[in-house]
Parts: sequence; structure tokens; C-alpha cells
Amino acid sequence: MSLKPLIAICGTTGVGKSNLAIDLALQLAHGGFKSRWKGARVINADSMQVYEGLDIITNKITEDERRGVEHLLMGFKKPGEQYVVGDWVRDALELIDDIHDRNEIPIVVGGTSYWIQHLIFSNRLSRSESPLPIGNATASEWPAELKESIGSLPPELLAMFNDPPCEPPSAKTEPEEAFKLHDLLSRLDPPIGARWHWRDTRKVLRSLRIIYETRRRASDIIAEQSSAVDLNKPRFRTLCFWLYADPLTLNSRLDERVDTMIKQGLLDELYALHEISRVGQAQQLPDVDYTLGIYQAIGCKEFHDYLNTDVPSEKIFQDAVERMKLSTRQYAKRQISWIRNKLLPAVYASNEDQIMVPTYLLDATELGLSWTTNVREPATRITQNFLEDDNLPDPYSLSENAKKMLTIEQKDTNPIATLEARRKIICPICTTREDQPVMMEEGEQWETHKKSKAHRRLSAKRQRREPGRDSRARDGCAKEEPKEEELVATGSDTWCVVQ
Repeated sequence: MSLKPLIAICGTTGVGKSNLAIDLALQLAHGGFKSRWKGARVINADSMQVYEGLDIITNKITEDERRGVEHLLMGFKKPGEQYVVGDWVRDALELIDDIHDRNEIPIVVGGTSYWIQHLIFSNRLSRSESPLPIGNATASEWPAELKESIGSLPPELLAMFNDPPCEPPSAKTEPEEAFKLHDLLSRLDPPIGARWHWRDTRKVLRSLRIIYETRRRASDIIAEQSSAVDLNKPRFRTLCFWLYADPLTLNSRLDERVDTMIKQGLLDELYALHEISRVGQAQQLPDVDYTLGIYQAIGCKEFHDYLNTDVPSEKIFQDAVERMKLSTRQYAKRQISWIRNKLLPAVYASNEDQIMVPTYLLDATELGLSWTTNVREPATRITQNFLEDDNLPDPYSLSENAKKMLTIEQKDTNPIATLEARRKIICPICTTREDQPVMMEEGEQWETHKKSKAHRRLSAKRQRREPGRDSRARDGCAKEEPKEEELVATGSDTWCVVQ
């Protein structure tokens, strides 16, 4: 049975993804393509645009700009609600079935490529069970292997296990608590304990919550995912467009966008969101967690000090603006990194036998007429060929940027391989306190650290202090095999999926 078609449009903020989606949808609706498909609907794949209101903060496309094209999974969640990848994939799949039944094409568009990847490819989400209560679990409720690990916990960690924190401790202000939380994870799930830095307390706590909610180790879930048949099997015959802009040009555009958002009333939305938080505090609800829900949107955290200052000054305001611009540029960089390091390897693995996910980079560096020439027109031609099952062009042939950015080092997309490739190790040379170790990722990050001035200075100092030490230590401990007890790790960002 042949797979039904789907169009996915991903890329950074500020490159015209929504404009392209609407153009293609209108052409389908008005008979612009020679195919049996007679319309299209857009499914939002932006993790912040699922929340109602807050249109400026989340940069939602306006009703007028949608030009009558229906947008689904947009603006339907309350600001304080959690809505994660598994929820979105489930809802998107239901909508896609309905859209296909209407003889229309689903066009998935958004900057959360993480979501898009897990929609396109099946077998990567865990078969989750209903969450179980967190905290105060008796050992008898746990599988034998976990029960043994729990029974061997020292009293201090056992107390933390039975009464885990609701919010992750700050590694900056509570380093001892942060490391203790990481130590707990490492003892219960060592492979996941070697994944995260101890300072990344949010991910450490989420990895522990996997254990609480499923009574299973995250590493066991990952092993289950790795053993799945057809790990990179696509659910649909998917045409994927990656809208890309050269970072130097894009950064200026993003800075201008922040200025425009402020003129459009960004502060009013932030004050309204702040008022929701203030009322919650008055009702003794938990403090705002900037890692959850709409509060993850760029601008909320950056303007926190400004909103909470009795007499906000121009300097505090300008500092917040600059932080927001910096965060936006950094986010765009991470979006590109995800596509190249996660999405593309999965696409290429799925296309080894048959091209089921043709993927094209469209150069959106320049706007105006250049955008029409470099984005809209090639996207229209490629979509026509895709829908007619006609020959598609070589993805590398569209532009120099396409050839450059679509060329990546081949990577193993198996979840176990991904987990093992991202282990963290402790540098015993630079660690002065056992409860606050200096930690970095194996490989390139470790090699860079080994050559740093601080590391080499401490290494030389130790060599003078311990003249009998093996000469290999002059270059640091990287030339020695790390001891097993020096390996540490952490778990997955969302418990049901491998990152």
C-alpha cells in the first residue's frame, strides 16, 4: 500500500515558512497543481504557537496573513499547560487522517523540527503507559533491578528519592543539591546518568521523572526504541522543505524583528502573562517555571527583571531587549543545528533504499523578488513533480547553500548509538570539589578542553606537586582512559523520546 503525501516546511524563525505554506495551500485549493488533491490545510508545528493569545510573543501569523487557509493546532492551549511532542504527534496524526479523507494535502509548518521529525518517522516514541504517582514509592512497587538500586542508595539520596523536588535546583545557587540530584540519577540509571551535565538540572529531573512515572529506566526505554523494526520508517511520503538564510543576514533580520515586536505591543503581552503568574502566586501556586509551557517563549525570561522591578529604568529595559535579541539569534542557531544533526541523518537513513522523504533546502537569505525566485518558484515546481510522482531535481543542485548545508557527516541514528556518543566525563585535573566536578562531553569538547590554558596550567601544577606522576598527565587525563567512576550521564529531554 503506497504512503499518502505530506508536505513539511521547517527552518529558523524569520525565513518565511508560513508564507510558503499558504502559497502552496492556495495553489492546491485553486487548481494550481495537476493532481487529484484539491486543497490543503496547515498544521502548526511550533511548540509556542499552540498557546492561545500571546500572538506577538510567539510570532503567530495573523488571520489576514492566512488568506483564508485554515491553520490547525494553533492557539488552543492555555499558557500554563504542558503540551509535549507525544501529545502533538497524536493530535497531528488524527488531523492528517481527516485531511487525507477530504482529498486534501496536510502541510506541516513550524520551527520545532524536533516535532516534525517525530511526526515523519514512526517507532521513535515509547509505548508509554499511564503515568504513576511521583514520590514516596515503596521498594516493593519497583521491578527487581530498580528495587536493588533503590535499596543500595545511601540515606541522603534515599530521602531525596522518596521526596524529589518539584522544581530543579539551581546549579548556580544550589550546586550541592544539583550534584546530589545528578548522583541519584546516575545510581538509578547509569547510562542516562552519563548523558547530562550535572548542571543541567532540568533534564536530570525529567530523567528521574521517567523512572517515577513509568517504573522503568530511561535507558531501558531507549533500548526498546533501538530494537524497534524499521526505526527510520516514514509514516508518509513526505516532501520536506528547509528554508534557510545565511546567519549573518538572518541575525540582522532577527534583531529588527525584536524591535518590531516591541513596537507592536510585546510588553503588553508580557505584562498580561506576568499578571497570570502574579495571581497564581497569590493563590500559593508554584512559581513561574521558565522551562515549561508558554514561559519558554523567548522574551518571558529575558524581561523577567524588568517586569519585577518597582521602578524599571531605561537601562534595565535595554538590557532585556539585548538579551532577547541574543536569545533569538542563539535559538536560530540551535534550529539549524537540530536539522543538520538530527533531522537530516534520519532522512538520509530512511532514503537508503527508496526516496520516501525528498528534502530540499530553499535559500531564503534574501527577501523580496529574490525570495520569490529562490523559494516560492522552486518550491512550486518541486511540489508539482512530487504530487504527480514525476522526476524530482537533485537537492544539491538548487544553490551553493543547498549543496553546503545538505552535505553532512553520516551518523548512526539508532537511539542507543546517540546515547553512547554523548557521554559526559569528569576531568580530575580541573575538578577541585567532588560535589562540583568539571565535566564535558567526550570527543571534540574533551579535546578542546584538554588544550585549554586553564587545564594545562593545572596539569603542570599537579606535575610539579607530584613529580612521580605518569608523564602523560602533562597533557591532562584525556590521554589516559577515563576511569569507570569518572563517567557520568543524564537522561532524555522528554521522557518518551530519544534526543
